[in-house]
Amino acid sequence: MLFLTNSLLSGFGDKLAYLDPGSGSFLLQLLIAALLGAGIALRASWSKVKKFFGIETPVDEDDEDEESAE
Repeated sequence: MLFLTNSLLSGFGDKLAYLDPGSGSFLLQLLIAALLGAGIALRASWSKVKKFFGIETPVDEDDEDEESAE
C-alpha cells in the first residue's frame, strides 16, 4: 500500500500547489458538516450506545403510576 501511494505521488514533487481563498472556506464547510453529521448519527443511535455501555435510563415514579392505572 505504501509503495503504491509513494509511486503515485512521486510525480508531483516538481509542481507547485495553489489554494485559492475559496478552498479554505470549502474545507471549513466540510469539517463543520462532518461534525454535525456525526452528532446527528450519535443522537439517532444514542439508545443503542447507552445499551452497549450498560447505562439504564431511570424510570420516574409518575410514569409508573400512569402505566399501572391503565
